[in-house]
Amino acid sequence: MIVFPAIDLKNGEVVRLAEGDMDRATVYGDDPAAQAMLFAEAGAEHLHVVDLDGAFAGESRNREAVEAIVAQFPGHVQLGGGIRERTAVDGWFNLGVSRLVIGTAALKDPQFVKDMAREYAGGIVVAVDARDGMVATEGWAEVSDVPVRDMARRFEDAGVASLLFTDVGRDGMLTGCNIDATVDLAQQSDLPVIASGGVKGLDDIHMLTLQAHHGIEGVITGRAIYDGRLDLATALAMAARA
Repeated sequence: MIVFPAIDLKNGEVVRLAEGDMDRATVYGDDPAAQAMLFAEAGAEHLHVVDLDGAFAGESRNREAVEAIVAQFPGHVQLGGGIRERTAVDGWFNLGVSRLVIGTAALKDPQFVKDMAREYAGGIVVAVDARDGMVATEGWAEVSDVPVRDMARRFEDAGVASLLFTDVGRDGMLTGCNIDATVDLAQQSDLPVIASGGVKGLDDIHMLTLQAHHGIEGVITGRAIYDGRLDLATALAMAARA
């Protein structure tokens, strides 16, 4: 199981939001590339990066910071936020990003996502962000009438690498990962699932490792690391044993 330390970008800074609210951002640093290297020194081989401004704008807003991260981080960078056109997909893969996370476009233009998944085998992750079981889009600012399970099933035979499931109401809140909902989605889908939202410590990592056989590919954690509640090196070792 993979542990993805997270770097969320807002105005070029490393931040974490509470429940996806841009007005409730805590700044943790002004050098994203340096933060990426700290994660690498702890043993991380995978990194999850989100262009928060881009998620709302529908196009990249923190490109310089992402470029610096990709140039410095020696492992695999998974990037999301505002990726809704082919030019963006081509550009990021050409830059060296390993995987792209697509959410809003997956709901509004699923054929685009399927086309990209077939062209970039293993490179496209579909974000299934949920508020009360329904898919949230546009940087989580809007909630659709599409159930999470229905969204996931649309991409089962499309060549998508994984589903990224986030319980928006728990994101950045340190209330614990919604393990039941994550496992339920993994059991209902043929695609592996990455857990996200609310991780508060090693107990969450441990519980997810116990469920890895259901199709849990990994877990994303941010604030718990930044606040010192979760030691990344320990979490990586725990996940490696799963």
